[in-house]
Amino acid sequence: MSFVMAPDEREAFLAGVHVGVLAVERDGRAPLAVPIWYDYRDGEILLWMHRGSAKDRAIRAAGRFSFTVQSETVPYRYVTAEGPVTAADRAPTRAEATAIAGRYLPDGEAAAFVGDGPDADSVLVRMRPERWLSNDQSKT
Repeated sequence: MSFVMAPDEREAFLAGVHVGVLAVERDGRAPLAVPIWYDYRDGEILLWMHRGSAKDRAIRAAGRFSFTVQSETVPYRYVTAEGPVTAADRAPTRAEATAIAGRYLPDGEAAAFVGDGPDADSVLVRMRPERWLSNDQSKT
């Protein structure tokens, strides 16, 4: 019996609300692995972060990253996606930032969190997955 999710199942799971874990290689150090809010739209993972942060520097140097989301209740499930950065050249729009924050905060709080919009020190990182790992323990 296979616990591997079909492509539509893993994409639906990734589109659900989970805190993701970004994992990215770093020269001469252990990989950086940190939790982060995200969005998944049109086959891309979108991450909003501060330009120049440890996450941003590691992603720019590596040019690719892995991203994992999981459920923490039975039945346990996870999806890991890995691929190249497809864009990291601009700050998110207010709508993009609100879409990410709105996955995790109530509407009014998401709008307040974003404020007038992300500042110039923000960057929207996009990745289109090329490789997938998944497991769905409900397939028993």
